[in-house]
Amino acid sequence: MAVFGLGRSGLAVAAALRAGGAEPVLWDDNHRQRDGASAAGFRVEDMATLDWTRVAALVLSPGVPLTHPEPHPVVRAARGASVPILGDMELFQMARADLPAHKVVAVTGTNGKSTTTALIGHVLGGSGRAAAVGGNIGAPVLALDPLDEGGVYVLELSSYQIDLTEAFVPDVGVFLNLTPDHLDRHGDMAGYATAKERLFTRQCAGQTAVIGVDDAHGLRFADRLHAQGTVRVIPISGARLLAGGVAVQNGTLYDQIAGQLTPVGSLSKAPALRGQHNGQNAAAAYAACRALGLDANTILDAFATFPGLAHRMQRVATANGIEFVNDSKATNVDAAARALASFDNIYWIAGGRPKTTDLSGLEALFPRIRRAYLIGEAAAGFAESLDGKVDWVMAGDLGTAVTQAWADAKGRGRAVILLSPACASFDQFPNFEARGDAFAAAVRALLGRDTPSAAEGGRP
Repeated sequence: MAVFGLGRSGLAVAAALRAGGAEPVLWDDNHRQRDGASAAGFRVEDMATLDWTRVAALVLSPGVPLTHPEPHPVVRAARGASVPILGDMELFQMARADLPAHKVVAVTGTNGKSTTTALIGHVLGGSGRAAAVGGNIGAPVLALDPLDEGGVYVLELSSYQIDLTEAFVPDVGVFLNLTPDHLDRHGDMAGYATAKERLFTRQCAGQTAVIGVDDAHGLRFADRLHAQGTVRVIPISGARLLAGGVAVQNGTLYDQIAGQLTPVGSLSKAPALRGQHNGQNAAAAYAACRALGLDANTILDAFATFPGLAHRMQRVATANGIEFVNDSKATNVDAAARALASFDNIYWIAGGRPKTTDLSGLEALFPRIRRAYLIGEAAAGFAESLDGKVDWVMAGDLGTAVTQAWADAKGRGRAVILLSPACASFDQFPNFEARGDAFAAAVRALLGRDTPSAAEGGRP
């Protein structure tokens, strides 16, 4: 086996193959990754000179281009030698037959998949059911400890990971939504949608597809699966009631899976699930857990204790009626829209490396914004899009933006200083986590304390 790409998932693959008695050959374009793998005792060999006739399969890390903007040279080499190209999810699928009887829940979508994945794992844990959460969140799937019989693997899957699947099939597949993102890797929206829909193409009788129908892509997926009549389809929405589905409307969770409309309860006691977008996440998690046999009250009770995730509408601190919220995970405009829709009186920190500088899709939310503080490579483009519609200033960097926003907000009543960048982080930070941590550090420094108190900080 050859393993290309030595990030977390690639190294987990290599370790799993070695534990199974194989001697994988590893390579990465980054010499630091190669040096680390070599120091860990792995065989590292330049795949440009590899004898591909001796390779059973290439295990490709999801971050490596498979098709767009063009296949990576190692992909072309493997294809030229007719070597199968796999991802870590395929290796997991191969291993499933040797694991104790279990279930797999796989969650995908443009936005909300990390929260939904963590929420399902939290509910299962609260019910006493053993669960392992990983994939594109937390630990790679092959680094998860095997579960005893009856356990549930709850996995977040990116479109890149799904692109590398040929046999993987979840017992419960969850699709949340689809908005423009990662188009450089899929060519266009049609390619992106096709990658997401692959999660359901191998499902069969006895398995469940939970499909978000708040956008046209989800509606099409649900209609197609209904027409096929192979799997159980549960539509979900964060806004409207659905025949045969699950929905959150005006903060109340409704279950109509069995046909009768049943109000399950209010999400007001689940502060980490505020906002319409989290209504969709809650509906999806509820539907998935119901498909696994959990009862409604157990699920709702667990929602109330869900702590939320770092960098996803995470309350960092409050002072003088001003709430500081870290939504660094909002790396596209649609994700930022979800945060903006959840608050009023917003001092908005936005910018980074843009996927688009067109903010016209946010215009309905502009009245909620008191002032925008623009940072990074997107600043000039965002300024042009906001000009004449939202008061904005060029902050340049995150620390300056926090200081300016605090100076403007202080003493003007209740408000929110919101980092929801609508951009990737790579112009100024290595990842969105580092950007969120920098925001939290700037807030702590500004407020003159090391750590916010439990009453003023932590996750909502």
